[in-house]
Amino acid sequence: MNSLDDSRYLALIDRAERWIAKVLGLVLLVVMLVAAAQLVWQVGWAIANPATPWLSDKLTRVLGDLLNILIAVEVLQNITSYLRRHVVQIELVLITAMTAVARKVIVLPPGAESKPQLLAGLGVAVLALAAAYWLVRAVNRRRMPARTRPARSFQDRDL
Repeated sequence: MNSLDDSRYLALIDRAERWIAKVLGLVLLVVMLVAAAQLVWQVGWAIANPATPWLSDKLTRVLGDLLNILIAVEVLQNITSYLRRHVVQIELVLITAMTAVARKVIVLPPGAESKPQLLAGLGVAVLALAAAYWLVRAVNRRRMPARTRPARSFQDRDL
């Protein structure tokens, strides 16, 4: 009887996780659509104005906004991957983190070179993420056959 209660409890947790992931995915999708529309509007307006100083910080702001939307797309891919396979794909998480650090480096304000701790921290983050990604890729390549079907649910009976 105890294993039956555990099974029901785990099934409830599994359903709750999936429901929360779906809600978060929908919220993120709406935010992404609004952000993309807003960015297109702002860039279109700036292009229509010939006095827009693209070689100043305007280009950096647009790149930062584009990368923010790209990071949101990668987070949405993390959510949908979780819903499809019920596992967190660490490679995708690491790529998202690398994109976020790259965005931070790209949008550094003028004068950031006078902040050696910030630059050193970003450098360490880049190296750590790159090393982690390399290690995960190396381990995944060593595994024999790639898994082509979703992971078994905890509810599946052992064969």
